[in-house]
Amino acid sequence: MRRFRFAAVVRQAESGKAWADKARRLEATGFEVLLVPDHLVGPRLAPFSAMTAAACTTSRLRVGTLVAANDFRHPAVLAKESATLDLLSDGRLELGLGTGWMAADYSAAGLPLDPPAVRVARLAEAVTVLKGLWGAGPFSFSGAHYRIEALDQQPKPVQRPHPRLLLGGGGPRVLTLAAREADVVNLGMRVRADGTGPDGADAGLAAFLSKLSLVREAAGERYDRLELGTSIQQVGTAGPVESWSAADPSGQGETPQVLLGTRRDMVDRLRHWRDGYDLSYFVLHHERDLDAFAPIVEELSGR
Repeated sequence: MRRFRFAAVVRQAESGKAWADKARRLEATGFEVLLVPDHLVGPRLAPFSAMTAAACTTSRLRVGTLVAANDFRHPAVLAKESATLDLLSDGRLELGLGTGWMAADYSAAGLPLDPPAVRVARLAEAVTVLKGLWGAGPFSFSGAHYRIEALDQQPKPVQRPHPRLLLGGGGPRVLTLAAREADVVNLGMRVRADGTGPDGADAGLAAFLSKLSLVREAAGERYDRLELGTSIQQVGTAGPVESWSAADPSGQGETPQVLLGTRRDMVDRLRHWRDGYDLSYFVLHHERDLDAFAPIVEELSGR
């Protein structure tokens, strides 16, 4: 049986001390991973600086991205940054990677937002490049989007064969790629092709269960080695949607992305999704829910 692991997304702090305090609180509560998002707009710290600071002020807490936008960095640059952070954190990196999707990021920075199929194909090549550069010896690659010539980056990551790789998304292309290449699959709602937000037609229990089935089929013999997870967007009682957040929990009440009710209700629901559907990696989406969710983490973490 898969054991529970809990992560929390932390976006900002007013000082280095405040950031360190947040990281240490997560570690003391039983969260295993601090995750930092990757957007160019909105109130969010830059991920690699923030992850390094969090790793340096804790001893067990793992650090990661949810998720690094592939379009913002060449995979050779990302491989170098992530290998360095894995070394400096003594092997505590969990790299989350996605295509990049939010239209506001692209328009504000003057970046072209390519169609989803192009971005997913580019992501697939990036995963190949990352794994190749994290491996031993020189690596070469020639694809439609990237070209690498006998590049042997040093240092290599501490974790072998590479840091844990998380791929997240809601569309069939990304989920199929994740099932075949990732260590952790984070299931979300499909995003509109124009990058303006989640596709409301993809909400609800039936859509969520179909994604689980897709991942199981696409993973094949890898399935038992995968960690399946999702982001918990509401805890205890329904709260307002933050103006800066792209999360849309309005149609997700029957899925594990919305956990309402008492502490016992929430614990029972998480066990239901773990025991019945193999979901074990749960990400707290909002810091505002930390007080309500901490007792659940303390009860279930690692079990």
